[in-house]
Amino acid sequence: MTVPVLVQQTNGQFCASLVGSPELRCIRPSRAEALAARQTELARKIADDELLNLDIQPLGVSGLAGRFQDDPELREIGEQIYRERDAQKPQ
Repeated sequence: MTVPVLVQQTNGQFCASLVGSPELRCIRPSRAEALAARQTELARKIADDELLNLDIQPLGVSGLAGRFQDDPELREIGEQIYRERDAQKPQ
């Protein structure tokens, strides 16, 4: 699993926080220590089932993309529209 982590230097310390969850952060003297601590804490949370992946359906029109790709009725409707359009074109 890959997660985005933001590393910031403040007052001679390094803070590694999970993007979108600033409360999940580790502050250490070096960048490497902060990242290692963040990785260890995230691994612990995953092992304890505290950090999960949730699939969220896209909102709006993009949520419909591909939903009806195998619908034969929709395909027939589309083909009929193209036939009618082609019949109306001047020859």
